[in-house]
Amino acid sequence: MKLLIAIVQDADTQKLVKELMSKKYRVTKLASTGGFLKAGNTTLLIGVEEEKVEEVISTIEGICKSREAKQGVNVGGATVFVMDIDKFKRV
Repeated sequence: MKLLIAIVQDADTQKLVKELMSKKYRVTKLASTGGFLKAGNTTLLIGVEEEKVEEVISTIEGICKSREAKQGVNVGGATVFVMDIDKFKRV
């Protein structure tokens, strides 16, 4: 089991969550702030089996595109961390 922590721009969040849920992935959404412009972003927690990690990352890459902000810097894309999970239990 793997835990993906994906930090994405708020502008991409709704479409990404909808797409992941349509593929039957469970997603926990956390509001967060940070980065160079202090822009709103969202942290998604996604638990998946190891063989599904690349599919989830591919979905994230397909939706979270880099773009130019009003201040002339590039924003968007996503930062994804993949972590091993020793134990998973739903209660």
